[in-house]
Amino acid sequence: MIKKILLGMTLLMSMVSCTEDYTDWANPQTNPEEEAVAFGDGSVTPVDVINLKDVTGDKVKVASIVAPTSTKDSYKSSFKINLDGQSFDIDADGNMAKADLVNYITGKYGKRPTERDIDATLDAWLSNGSTAAKMATSETFQVKAVPEAPFIDAAYYLVGDLTEWGLDTKLKFAHSDADVYADPVFTLMFTTTKDDQYWKIIPQGNVDAGNIWAVENNPKGVVGVEKDGDDAMSGTLLTTTSEGKKANAGKIAKAGIYQMTINMMDYTYTIKQIAPEYYLVGKLQGWSDKLENKTCLMYAESAMVQSYTTQWNDDANLKIWLGSDFGVWTNAYGTAKNDDNSVEGKIGGSGSIVCPEPGAFYTFKVDFSTMTYKWTKLENQNPKAFENVSLIGVGGKWNDGDDIDMKQVTPHNWFIETTLPVGGLKIRGNHGWDKGGNWGYTKDQKFTSTGKLFNDRNSGDIKIATAGKYRIFFNDITNEYAIIAVAE
Repeated sequence: MIKKILLGMTLLMSMVSCTEDYTDWANPQTNPEEEAVAFGDGSVTPVDVINLKDVTGDKVKVASIVAPTSTKDSYKSSFKINLDGQSFDIDADGNMAKADLVNYITGKYGKRPTERDIDATLDAWLSNGSTAAKMATSETFQVKAVPEAPFIDAAYYLVGDLTEWGLDTKLKFAHSDADVYADPVFTLMFTTTKDDQYWKIIPQGNVDAGNIWAVENNPKGVVGVEKDGDDAMSGTLLTTTSEGKKANAGKIAKAGIYQMTINMMDYTYTIKQIAPEYYLVGKLQGWSDKLENKTCLMYAESAMVQSYTTQWNDDANLKIWLGSDFGVWTNAYGTAKNDDNSVEGKIGGSGSIVCPEPGAFYTFKVDFSTMTYKWTKLENQNPKAFENVSLIGVGGKWNDGDDIDMKQVTPHNWFIETTLPVGGLKIRGNHGWDKGGNWGYTKDQKFTSTGKLFNDRNSGDIKIATAGKYRIFFNDITNEYAIIAVAE
């Protein structure tokens, strides 16, 4: 039986306005300048545990109230409910706005659907329209409520044709270290080598059970889509179809490199075909989202593993943009913890990533297949510096004075956007062949848009097979380069 908690009769007069006196009120008040306030018996009876997902209206009943009485019929009673110092309107039937309760719970505890036992008190007020007084505050009682939220498992895995419908732990969606109800977004980078690849998503619970199909057609079961073979690049996820059957498989129509993002709070997904092109944004380039400052390209060891080497000066903060997302701040990769200067960590969240030792030379490497990063300090903290790094040989011009200078965008990283004809070129330092920097291809090296050059006077030319505008990036410490054609 729910205990009734009597409203305390201690007078807590708090006059909001005072346009008439209270001479008709019976009992003496602690403030001798005011008239007495008389109440009949009052009480507050809490309701049982409230499951907010079952509340369909815009109000929710949190208690039953027996209102105090007053000898002054013209005065009306009203109430406020106090939750941890925050006050909300509540009517005489014990109903408060559902939004107020939801916002309070999620703001303090998060969205995880766990019972929250909240200490509360009730204030009773009297008013005649122009004068109001807080007459009493109840003893503490509890409002017990469970937030409305879907089931979100600790982790998810992509399965399908690309895994022969078995579990491949390499296709685990990456996630920040935050509670899944605080950060319900999971991300996976993967490659398909064939067209028409069907997929579903396996929750961690099924993996723990030793059978990835252990639970289906259930809120905690296998995740899919409504229509079998749906090749939409975004849509709604579900565990049970509208016909009450287990979820169907989605489909990726074309082979390629993809990024799949799932938001398990609203059960939605987005699939984006990507080119493995990532840029750093941060103090190193002025935190600029302007295209002219799209200059800090990460160098690709593979489609999924990319790195950047420089001296990380100033506050050494950064985030990462996929090339196609450059300038869209909501799509920038960071970490769950802002200003995280850990040697290694996870990509995911809006916090900035920080070099562990600002001012030092480090390589920042990211594995986008696992959404993890690592900082590695260079053994040589005094690499040879070049006053100039330039293209030479463009259009068959190899003489001194024919250099086309690149811009040093960060220490030891050089960039230029220029038009190149068909033919060979090399990169050299300080406008000379004997200045310690003569970069080209090895004898048998074939042109690729990204890779490493060979630093030697006898290195071969970099062959440009198609004339056009190119964006060229080069690191004189690691010898890494990228030559990216610009779509006209």
